Amino acid sequence: MRGVAEFEWLDDQQQRDWRRYLLGSLMLTERLDRDLRQRHDLSLAEYEVLVRLSEADDRSLRMAELAEFSNQSRSRLSHTVDRLQKDGLVVRDHCDVDRRGVWARLTDTGFARLEEAAYTHVAGVREYLVETVGPTDFTALGRAFQAVVDRLSGGDPAAERCIEAGSTSPSTPVRSAAVS
Repeated sequence: MRGVAEFEWLDDQQQRDWRRYLLGSLMLTERLDRDLRQRHDLSLAEYEVLVRLSEADDRSLRMAELAEFSNQSRSRLSHTVDRLQKDGLVVRDHCDVDRRGVWARLTDTGFARLEEAAYTHVAGVREYLVETVGPTDFTALGRAFQAVVDRLSGGDPAAERCIEAGSTSPSTPVRSAAVS
């Protein structure tokens, strides 16, 4: 194990940039969440679940796959889907082939709520991030986080599926609206 003197610490600029990233990410996520809660009675996590279901075939995903795509633990996702189900936005269906499997399916009511919320969400992403940093920095941000995803995913194709899901589907009106 290396000693403290041998460890390569962040320099002052790197430390400030790291803290800017942490604070900016937190503030952006909190603002997007607040906008959705105030205008549509949806949390950002609930919105993400609705987006992922809207992008899936038949607007349905197995709960395990939905947890992966929405970056939630299975337990947390179960609670999120409970809330969405209580509001009539999602229903659970049991898998005919695998009795242990459970599917989450977006209802027409849920899709309508998502369509309304998508305008608020995308407007927020544009205002608070895309237009704030400009096209060059936004593209650089995409490249930087693709490198992070590549490094941390270990080549797991599920990571790329999380990024690409729905991004090329012209039949999905709420396409690419999520911020994960």
